[in-house]
Amino acid sequence: VHTCPRDRHPFMCESTMEARWHEKSVQMKNPSQCELTRVTLRSPLGQIQVSGCESGVHYIQLQEDGAPAERTEAASYACCVCEGQEETTAQLRRCTDWLRAYFCEPWTIETLPLPAFHHPVFQKATFTSRVLQTLLRDVKFGETVSYKHLAEMAGNSRAVRAVGGAMRRNPIPLVIPCHRVISASGQSGNYMGGKGNHLKEWLLTHEQQNVLTR
Repeated sequence: VHTCPRDRHPFMCESTMEARWHEKSVQMKNPSQCELTRVTLRSPLGQIQVSGCESGVHYIQLQEDGAPAERTEAASYACCVCEGQEETTAQLRRCTDWLRAYFCEPWTIETLPLPAFHHPVFQKATFTSRVLQTLLRDVKFGETVSYKHLAEMAGNSRAVRAVGGAMRRNPIPLVIPCHRVISASGQSGNYMGGKGNHLKEWLLTHEQQNVLTR
């Protein structure tokens, strides 16, 4: 796990009480009754909070008011743990390692093991679960898919609205890449209920640039 040395990074994580986390994750209860631990990372998108138990990751929360890092031709991005390092579980470490690679060494993520997921949505054979697993498995780094095509891939071409609902309920964004799902017109569409559209645009550009430079 990569931590942010204080002498090298003058701006550390602000208090998690001050960060405006995306409300869909904050307000959801923990129906599994697992004891969750949390790790906060400083990333090019702002703060990212990862929550999970010994069995797997439950949530990844993005900061709604985060300001994405500016891009330059020689951009070098940092993503490192700045809070909660001492309480990290094995699955949270695997997740934070994956996130660091996604931002800093994206060409390596296909070779890295994914963390286990333990949010209740993955414990039942629902359409939402099938859509999220299809997206994770079949839509790779640098690719995009329309809501309609993803519905077809998940086995129900008429369930376009249900696919949109699955994206809104995705508890583990970035790893399960709901930012890669776009409108049939080619427009990027909403992200985080419209509050994170600027983050979605940054992510799509990040992937396209790194696909082109491989």
